[in-house]
Amino acid sequence: MSQSEARAVRVHVPATSANLGPGFDTLGLALAYGDELVAVTREEPGASVRVTGVGEGTVPTDASNLVVRSAAHVYARLGRAMPGIDIQAHNRIPHGRGMGSSGSAIVAGVMIAAGLLESDPEFPIELSEDDLLGYATELEGHPDNVAPALFGGLTIAWTAPTGPRFKRLLVHRGVSPLVLVPEFEVSTAHARSLQPAHVPYEDAVFNLSRSSLLIAALTQSPELLFEATEDRLHQNYRAEAMPQTRDLVRALRDAGHAAVVSGAGPSIMVLAGDPGERLAAADLAAAHGGDWTPLILAVDILGATVEAVPADATLSSSGTE
Repeated sequence: MSQSEARAVRVHVPATSANLGPGFDTLGLALAYGDELVAVTREEPGASVRVTGVGEGTVPTDASNLVVRSAAHVYARLGRAMPGIDIQAHNRIPHGRGMGSSGSAIVAGVMIAAGLLESDPEFPIELSEDDLLGYATELEGHPDNVAPALFGGLTIAWTAPTGPRFKRLLVHRGVSPLVLVPEFEVSTAHARSLQPAHVPYEDAVFNLSRSSLLIAALTQSPELLFEATEDRLHQNYRAEAMPQTRDLVRALRDAGHAAVVSGAGPSIMVLAGDPGERLAAADLAAAHGGDWTPLILAVDILGATVEAVPADATLSSSGTE
């Protein structure tokens, strides 16, 4: 394969915040803060990954990289041989912080495979939204993080007998997300291990009411966000794994902010009803103590994107910071 025959795609994948308080393993929000990758096919088999930003020097740079494994999974499921591939990745999503980094890496690989398969000169394949969600969920295990990363906005994800499904909703323009990112990490597997197999009936009913209310608050009535983000299903059980997060969430909520654990933590999501409230919440976090990085973000409405680019494309030519 000559350089002129090589094919390349550029992929952007947003960070996500799952659960959003009461919407355990169901609700997810895409954030305008993400990773960008360029993948170029090559004649030699195998894969290489060059990483800048988050994970530089620590994540695998060969075929064991999660992005590569995810792309290979799609090819294998379709019975196709994956071409050799070189990937440049500029990562911004913090790892191990509850902002969907592993789900976004999986989505990046799935989108790379989708873009390359669609541009295959001999046997092009176009993957549907259901295909994309299905392959990503097979790798992630559940769809609540990969759905917003794929499709943007607020997503409700569930599993039907036919496989994972999703519904995408537009978020009210008054909703203003703030993510407070700590220096420390928490293992998602450890956080999940603290979740009991059974919860009290009253707590289950409580969360049903709040998760229903949260849909209304995020799409129509931001003034209800504080009540709508109350949770009794998972955050209290996981608090012992991240006491700093627990304490700051309590302080924020005592001050009237709709603060929740982002995903499995330890980052904190504040769903403010207006931009000014985010600044007040960030100031409170700074005064509370600890090393929290505030990310004042917008809701990502596009989700993951993929486009064909010249084979000599680089990340620096795309304007990535």
